[in-house]
Amino acid sequence: MLLTPRLKAALLAAASLSLIAASAPSPAVPLGIGDPLFPHLGNPGYDVRSYDIAFTYRGSNTKPLDAVTKIDALTTESLDRVNLDFAQGTVRSVEVNGAEADFVGKGEDLVVTPGQPLFAGSPLRITVRHTSDPTPDKRYEGGWVRTGDGLVMANQADAAHLVFPCNDHPSDKAQFTFRVTAPREYTAVANGLEAGRERAGAATTWTYRTEHPMATELAQVAIGDSEVVRREGPNGLPVRDVVPRGDKSRMERWLRKTPGQIAWMEGKIGRYPFETYGLLMADAETGFELETQTLSLFERSLFTRPEFPEWYVDSIMVHELAHQWFGNSVSPRGWSDLWLNEGHATWYEALYAEEKAKQPMVDRMRDAYRLSDQWRAQGGPPAAPKKPAPGQKISLFRPVVYDGSALVLYALRQEIGASSFEHLERLWVALHADGVATTADFTRLAAQVSGRNLDDFFQAWLYGARTPAMPGHPEWTTSSPAGV
Repeated sequence: MLLTPRLKAALLAAASLSLIAASAPSPAVPLGIGDPLFPHLGNPGYDVRSYDIAFTYRGSNTKPLDAVTKIDALTTESLDRVNLDFAQGTVRSVEVNGAEADFVGKGEDLVVTPGQPLFAGSPLRITVRHTSDPTPDKRYEGGWVRTGDGLVMANQADAAHLVFPCNDHPSDKAQFTFRVTAPREYTAVANGLEAGRERAGAATTWTYRTEHPMATELAQVAIGDSEVVRREGPNGLPVRDVVPRGDKSRMERWLRKTPGQIAWMEGKIGRYPFETYGLLMADAETGFELETQTLSLFERSLFTRPEFPEWYVDSIMVHELAHQWFGNSVSPRGWSDLWLNEGHATWYEALYAEEKAKQPMVDRMRDAYRLSDQWRAQGGPPAAPKKPAPGQKISLFRPVVYDGSALVLYALRQEIGASSFEHLERLWVALHADGVATTADFTRLAAQVSGRNLDDFFQAWLYGARTPAMPGHPEWTTSSPAGV
């Protein structure tokens, strides 16, 4: 995710929970996997292997969609109940392994009680028939976003459960299939590759399927009056862009840049990690751009407002592209590892601006260094961020996780040398592709690649309340935070 300067304070609203609950034996309580930042999200006891999600859109982005979510999982411990994250819509029925199950809503959880207990190592299929409601509700942020011609998703951080029942934490990645039925005049797109299109009367059902596992926060379904623009990227990669109908010619100057940007990233860190890529230009003012997997979400206005220099827009495009490696292919095990996502995306954003538009990296990093102590005071150090305010998950995306974390990478390159740093970057995305990883995994790999003990370096740069001296730049100074 990248917050745009003019709208960094904007928060998205999403929809409320209205569960029609069958009786479930007491106690049914909300659970979580204990993430320090979002302790009640994610659920213990099972590992999701795949989601198959069907939405029916009837032409109005103000009315709930009918939906069916099928979850295939494997239990990792014996369970009397199964908790799903779900905080929106009306649940009509739940089945577990083909049999009707009781359910009740507790907090942001849908607690399901099957007829028989589940043993560890058992296959688990849950089918939930529900609605998916795009009605704004100030209690929540994220989920469905209304556009001028339909809907798109913005599920970061941990907001996919405002759209569909799931295990809503990036540590539990899974394969996805989406089936979207809409009036035939609409275009539906989703993550992955198109796997079918069927017309029945006045409606069309579009099917999309991912070829790589994906975190729930990266799910994308967009429905609107759109055009799909196709071209070929490096190594025959299918590139698919989605723009409001009639904008194809106007947006072409931006869309044609993507293959070259992919090639540039591949030259830095290796082969693009997924089956397709493209830009989704939404007619909505969200206040951010978002790295939804294989199809990054952008505000249409980013490409039409004359005050944004071309190099700036280019660098934002590269920021979301870089996330396909850092954050999407290699996902954080916990939200405190967010700096690995945003710090790396910001790093390659800045490097692209330096190489392509003569915007010196050293100038940007010196400015970041000057402000770093203030950012740490406001948001915590990069790898130990402060909790976001209640009901404001997007506030987790503070300056310290962007330029403040790219500054850590700059310091690391200064410390171990450019050659070791570049080797570390390539090795990181190769070793953890399609998986999840932690800050400790990164620091351990950096030590192995450099052949040095970097414990003190990382302790200071990732966890210190004050910014350490910059290697190679002893003259750089910081501005003291208020009250210090």
